[in-house]
This record gives sequence, structure tokens and C-alpha cells, in this order.
Amino acid sequence: MVKNDPQLSASSVKPRIGIVGGGMAGSTVALRLAELGIDVVLFEAGKTLVNGPPICHLHAGGNLYREISDEQCITLLRQSIDTLKVYPQTANIRPTVIAIPSRDNGSPSDLFPRLERLQTEYARLIQQNPNNNVLGNAKDYFKLYDRQLLEALAHKDTPKKAITLDDWMIPVAKNLNLDEFKLPLILVQEYGLSIFRIASTVSLAFEKLASSTVLTNTKVIHIQHQQEHPGWRIDYQTNGQAEQSINVDYLINACGYRTGTLDDMHGFQRDRMVEFKAAYIAHWPECQGDWPEVIFHGERGTPDGMAQLTPYPDGYFQLHGMTEEITLFKEGLVASTEKSAQPMLNSLFNRKLTDKWYQSEIERRTAKAVEHVAQFIPDFGRATVGGSPMFGAQQIPGDDPSLRAADVSFAGDRYARAEIVKASSALTVATAIVEQLREEALIAPETAFGNTELSQQFPVTKSLPLEDITSLAEQLAQERACPLALARPVGSHTNTL
Repeated sequence: MVKNDPQLSASSVKPRIGIVGGGMAGSTVALRLAELGIDVVLFEAGKTLVNGPPICHLHAGGNLYREISDEQCITLLRQSIDTLKVYPQTANIRPTVIAIPSRDNGSPSDLFPRLERLQTEYARLIQQNPNNNVLGNAKDYFKLYDRQLLEALAHKDTPKKAITLDDWMIPVAKNLNLDEFKLPLILVQEYGLSIFRIASTVSLAFEKLASSTVLTNTKVIHIQHQQEHPGWRIDYQTNGQAEQSINVDYLINACGYRTGTLDDMHGFQRDRMVEFKAAYIAHWPECQGDWPEVIFHGERGTPDGMAQLTPYPDGYFQLHGMTEEITLFKEGLVASTEKSAQPMLNSLFNRKLTDKWYQSEIERRTAKAVEHVAQFIPDFGRATVGGSPMFGAQQIPGDDPSLRAADVSFAGDRYARAEIVKASSALTVATAIVEQLREEALIAPETAFGNTELSQQFPVTKSLPLEDITSLAEQLAQERACPLALARPVGSHTNTL
């Protein structure tokens, strides 16, 4: 879709911003700028927006990752709150349960100080601004379930619809052998995210924003810094047609795992890693009740690696297993070199990213994922392949593979890189770029919304009806060979978070 003429030269009065990459980061930055009335041209090589790594979790506190710092967890909490305020229709509103197997070296008590710190920070944020209350009451941010309480819940009837925290825990209590876990189990208000409703939301919003130009099926061939007129020339090709060029006042590199390719075009050096990951879709129609997400902690990269069970409607689940037979892959983590800022995955991964998976691969790895979860939930062993894998390559700036809270870096003249690892960091990138544009006097300090709260700076996005978002999300799920259930909401929703 094209709603303005990209052939016009860049204006010194009203800047044009070029964004290469229409994933979560690029689409969010483009949306933020377009909602401010700033002219944006978004280039995406794929047919639709927000493809890539299997987004499924909000990370409102980062409790999946016990190895990361408390500071990263607090950053993820703050970013997740902003994400829920701007993209309320994309959330799957159900808690996450953290279970530590008896065989694991960790202890539930190791997590308590972090949880208490996150709870205190969440309460502080609500006191600072009541609109930050998007994860339920701060006192309910987490709850501990000891053996006595779990055994009592296991004897209760499973409710048709989970309302209370205990309701969500009932299916877990009924299906886990408590002798195999270190207690208590921990329930925390880390919600889910639907990648399909995110893709749908940004696509529908761009259709209503006259200041946005979205070019899908478009490959950026070259970028050139312009000396005579500060800014950049972008050479690109759409649908294999003749090469075209456009001048922009500012260039944002949001290429995801390909971020280094744009750096290389201009000779920027940057240390980064790229990791290929996959999640698998299973169908367990016999499941009873509304399930929370369940995380079984384990040592990453070993056969006992973390297992992640993410629920969707109609008995569909998305599965992660942090082993090389499931989510991780041998040689799937690569780093940049002195010669190139772009880490190079081998041909096996490039085939998966750009072409297809073999059916035998899908069946084998999904079966391994089901088996990995079934060691904790035996009845889950009856689950079958529910759809194509959700996969992608994830960039990690720097040289720390455990980094999860990352956002943006600036280099050269009028050039920014969106370097998110988790989806909830995308708004931080967008806000930092808006501030940079103001500092460089490309936009006025009071542009459009002034000091209005961030969530109110997306009036078009927040006005979209959930029904319209879900309808398009289902189309996108079908196009990507995934069950429609993955596009449908879990829990209660409102457009007024």
C-alpha cells in the first residue's frame, strides 16, 4: 500500500524518515512516527509485516530468564507496561506459572527477591501513574502455591472460564506430579502476546495513517549517505521490478537479524550475534479448562533445558524447549567478525528462513517438543502436530548471549539501529528515536502531542476494534500455515487499557 509519492525529494521543512525492516521494531517505530504526523517510508522484504521470531510472551518482568540481571527484568517490566497500554488488543491475558523440577539445581526461593523487587516497582509505577495498572493489582503480581494449596486445588472442579488466580492454577495442580517439583510453584502476571494480532494491528493502522508509506515485497539494494543534502538515498526494488530510489532525512535500520547487512553497506562496524530459534505448534484437544502458560526451568542447551507451554484457544499450544533438538540448533548461534557486522548463518538456516521446512523436520521436532513437555504433564503426550513451526533469527547486540533488554543504538550521521531482543522493547526504540529527531531539530519539540502520555499518542492504533484486528489476524495465521486459534484472544480484552 502506498499513500504518498516516495519519488518526491526529502523536505527540509517536513522530514521524511526511512525505515528498513517491517518486523516488530520497524513497524512500531513507523507507527509511532506516523501517529505524530511525520512522513515515514517503511521497507519490508516479506509479503506482510511482523514476521520473524515466534513472539508469544510479554515478558512483564523477565521471569522466564533466571540468568539475567534484576535490572534487565525491571526494564522489561516497564517496557511491557507501555506495550500493553499501546497495543492492548494484542495481549493474551493469562498468567504464567514457573515450576522448578526436582532434578534442577535451582530453588524457588532464589526467585523470591527478584519477584518482590518487581512487585514493588510495579506498585511504584501505579502510584506514579494509575494508567500503569495493566497487569492487575500489584499485590497479585505473583502468588506462591505450596503443596497444601495445590492439593486442595487439584480436588476442585475445573471452571469453564478462569477468573481468579486459583482458577488458572487448577489445571496445573490436577496434571503435575508434585513429587517431581521443588515447591512452591510460582504464578506471575506475565501475559502472552499474539504475533498475528500485532501484525494485524500495525497493518490496519497504517491503512488509516496518511503520513505512512508501506512497501512490502521490497528489497533494499543499497544505501548512500548524502553529503550535499544531509540524509540518505535508498535504492530499492519492489516485486522484482525496476530499481527505484528515494531520499530520506533520517535512516532507521530495523532489519532484525539482517541488521548487519545495512551496516556493511555503509561500512559501520558493530559487534552482534544472531541466533536461530523455533517454536512448535501442538494440538491437545483433551485438555481441560483454561491453562496458564507454564515454564519448567532447566539448564539451557542441555537435554534438561527449559520447557515452555504457551496456551491458545481450542486446545492449541506453542512449545519451546531449550535443547538443540527442539528450539535451539547446533551452530544456530553465530557472531559478527572484523570483516562484517552481519553474522552469517549457514545454508541450513537460510533455507528454513527463506524457503521452507521439510515435513519430516516439522514432525520430528514437534514430537520432541511434545515429549519434552510430557515428562512433566504425562497426558500431554497425546498431543499431535498442530501446524507449521514459528521460527526466526534473533539478533543480540554485543557479545552476551543472555542479553534480553536491548533497544537502540546510534551511529554516523542521521542513522539509528533498532536492536531489540524482545518485542516489548520496541516502544523504547521508538521513543528514543523521537527524542533523537527532536535533538537534531528535524522535528519540533512540541510535535503533535507534546507531553501527552505515550499511550495517548497512538489514537488511530487504539481506536481499532478488536473484531477487525482478530479477523485480519486470522487471515495472516492462515497464510502462514498456523491454526486460526493462535490469532484469537485469550482472556478478557479492552480498547481502553
